[in-house]
Amino acid sequence: MAKSSAENTKEEPIEKQLWKAADKLRKNIDAAEYKHIVLGLIFLKYISDAFEDLHTRLKEGKGEYKGADPEDKDEYKAENVFFVPPSARWSFLKSHAKQPTIGKTVDESMDAIERENPSLRDVLPKTYARGNLDPTSLGGLIDLISNIALGDAKARSADVLGHVFEYFLGEFALAEGKQGGQFYTPRSIVELLVKMLEPYKGRVFDPCCGSGGMFVQSEKLVAEHQGKANDISIYGQESNQTTWRLAKMNLAIRSIDSSQVKWNNEGSFLNDAHKDLKADFVIANPPFNDSDWSGDLLRNDGRWKYGTPPAGNANYAWIQHFLYHLSPSGVAGFVLAKGSLTSKTSGEGEIRKALVEARLVDCIINLPPKLFLNTQIPACLWFLSRNKANGGYRNRIDEILFIDARNEGHLINRRTKELSEEDIKKISGTYHEWRKLKGKYEDVKGFCNSVKLERVKELDYVLTPGRYVGLPEDEDDFDFKERFTKLKVELEGQLKEEEKLNEAIRENLKKVKIV
Repeated sequence: MAKSSAENTKEEPIEKQLWKAADKLRKNIDAAEYKHIVLGLIFLKYISDAFEDLHTRLKEGKGEYKGADPEDKDEYKAENVFFVPPSARWSFLKSHAKQPTIGKTVDESMDAIERENPSLRDVLPKTYARGNLDPTSLGGLIDLISNIALGDAKARSADVLGHVFEYFLGEFALAEGKQGGQFYTPRSIVELLVKMLEPYKGRVFDPCCGSGGMFVQSEKLVAEHQGKANDISIYGQESNQTTWRLAKMNLAIRSIDSSQVKWNNEGSFLNDAHKDLKADFVIANPPFNDSDWSGDLLRNDGRWKYGTPPAGNANYAWIQHFLYHLSPSGVAGFVLAKGSLTSKTSGEGEIRKALVEARLVDCIINLPPKLFLNTQIPACLWFLSRNKANGGYRNRIDEILFIDARNEGHLINRRTKELSEEDIKKISGTYHEWRKLKGKYEDVKGFCNSVKLERVKELDYVLTPGRYVGLPEDEDDFDFKERFTKLKVELEGQLKEEEKLNEAIRENLKKVKIV
């Protein structure tokens, strides 16, 4: 029996084993605080591994490294590797892991790395000497992380550490629940957005970038299609400094240039960090129905080409902010609350009408419930295109594709769903076939429908996919009148039974002289 249990543990992926072990060491520390402790150590292990790998080659002095100085910082800068001073190298930390002052040692290591690498300044956590993290647990974490990709080549080590970092981000978001959704967009939603837009080459922009998941997934897609990492350049902005730090580490561990991922606490509306940027792709998950976006201060802003958004809801401000930053042939894909598809509050209906009439809306997707960690608000995906006339695809200027994906996805726990690879392939494949010059797209009742703008006008510019895709084939023979009559009979029967029960209770109460 013990053997079987050991085999099961062995079969578990390394990231799950590490998560369970790290979670045990958490003890009384809040998940929101603990994530910075763990992710900071994983990041430190990554940059130390990369440094040690190059340090060894420089020390050997073979080939192109002949005569190189292994302690010359410029050698590392030339190879896009962070310089790690001796007191911050993982081997040094590991040798001090059992000492009671290990917290102070790690904090000093983080400080030293930031001093040597200006791009990491104010990014790394320095909270390891706090009283609520006991030295034994911290030493245990260091031992645990020491086993990640042990002995692997730099490329393999970086890939494993990057995967573990990403997995831990997701697990911490689940552990934090509602608060976790503020820094993390669920992986399957990010994957769907990226697979729909296919950002293989050009400028990719996310003005509310969280922990940088959209950028990581975009780079992965480029790699999958044998492209080069520098085929795309990323631009981002984040108003929460703690989240921005996570993004900087998340990108650095993937060797993604994050120099254009900016932080300011005013946010994208009040202080646009990329005013002149015209991006080829905008990918984003802005806060839903944000009422605190300083709309009153921006009534006459030049971005509101299609109508002034209401001060009490930022949804249509985000849409126009995305459009403002799109190049003439750019495309945007983003998450919004489903209410954005129907709302007529404070002129939102008129802005939506203007967007449709301007032939900017390309595709709308209704998402399943329970995908998000921080809200139960129903959500949808919008896809906008500046050039629906072709842009390398067929002319669909007078059409919008509607996809109702509410029945897709599966539960990963009682409260949370995710989309499978098959779901993502089905949805994104439908969109790509619809856009292709000779695509094999077909309307599917209950799932997708390519709709002429005339029909959208008839429905008063409401963009809810359910209005257009109809019922699935197996529900076409649904008889509403018959079902209503049946439910009415059932309800009347229940009411009669309830009345009989109440009468019996009253009679019994009379007998005992309470009534």
